[in-house]
Amino acid sequence: MQSKADHATAAHARLSFDRLGLVIALIIIVALVQPFALVRPNRIAATAPVTILDALPFWQSLAMIALALGSVLAMVWRTAPQLRLAILSVSLLALAITIGSSASYLTPSDNDYARVSPGSSFWLMFLALALAIGDTFVRLQLKPLTRLAALAVFIIVLGIFLYAGVWSDLSILKEYASHRGPFMNALSTHALLAGGSLVVAFLIATPIGILIHRIKRLRDAVLSVFNVIQTIPSMALFGMLIAPLAWVAATFPGAAALGIAGIGPAPAFIALVAYALLPLALATVTGLDSVAPAVVDAANGVGMTRFQRLFSVELPLAFPVILTGIRVVLVQNIGLAVIAGLVGGGGLGIFVFQGISQTATDLVLLGALPTVAMAFAAAILLDALIEISRGHPNMEQSP
Repeated sequence: MQSKADHATAAHARLSFDRLGLVIALIIIVALVQPFALVRPNRIAATAPVTILDALPFWQSLAMIALALGSVLAMVWRTAPQLRLAILSVSLLALAITIGSSASYLTPSDNDYARVSPGSSFWLMFLALALAIGDTFVRLQLKPLTRLAALAVFIIVLGIFLYAGVWSDLSILKEYASHRGPFMNALSTHALLAGGSLVVAFLIATPIGILIHRIKRLRDAVLSVFNVIQTIPSMALFGMLIAPLAWVAATFPGAAALGIAGIGPAPAFIALVAYALLPLALATVTGLDSVAPAVVDAANGVGMTRFQRLFSVELPLAFPVILTGIRVVLVQNIGLAVIAGLVGGGGLGIFVFQGISQTATDLVLLGALPTVAMAFAAAILLDALIEISRGHPNMEQSP
């Protein structure tokens, strides 16, 4: 009797509904009745919505709809995570191929002005599948190195799609083709602003964090100053830096040669450094405070000096928490660097704001999508590194 009850309970668990899966499935179903692609005679003309049945050859439409419904079934019922991941991954890959095929199918031959962009159906299905895959990864409790491998596979597949021209007829890729040189310059500037400001802020905030950990009476005052900087809106801070930096450039002859000016990368870079100080200093203090007093006493007991204890014991133990602060700052700076486009600082923000001023959605996406992708990749990379530094139980063990 007990075995029959256990068997019935297991069968019920297999057939039970997944609440999050129901929401994701509903998004996919709604997406199927939305416009799959938007067609325009030129980059700024009004769009004409096209459903998935009209955006592709008939058999391709049916195949995509079948995969979408398969994903719905995989999400609604509690299927095995490995099987669910396989179905969702195939569906996402097919969706990526399908939108490129749709652009080629809908673009008139010998027409360089027509534009085909993804419609709400594509974006909703992409969002739903991405959320579902992320949820499945969480349920699988993947090891850090496995997640990094998955990220590498994603980047490789993305590179193959771009190199093979799968999306070459999409409007955003046509915008890229006409802005290739400026885009690469903007991308490198964006990475330099986000990464360079992180390095400089780390070199400033970490010693300050160590200092206020040692001298606790300074902690509240220093963190309050950094907190005030955080409350200043980014555009206001950029604006506040224009006049002082313009004065520095005019007063000191060598300053202009170093790139310091009221307008340009300098105010953006300094603002990003300023915004990074609080998270990094706070992470350093929190990490050092979390070191067990018994460990510190043991270090003192073996005759370590204060500096030996700091660099050999306390900072290594605090490193996972400090790395968490670095993750927060890097993702934050990648997003904030977009605003640099408004003060002549370069970066991907120049495409975002040019697109807004020209009512060119694809130009906006040309700046926004790489920014999101950079932040997404940075978050996954640093999350994995944080778990590895903590000796996460899911981390692969050496043989």
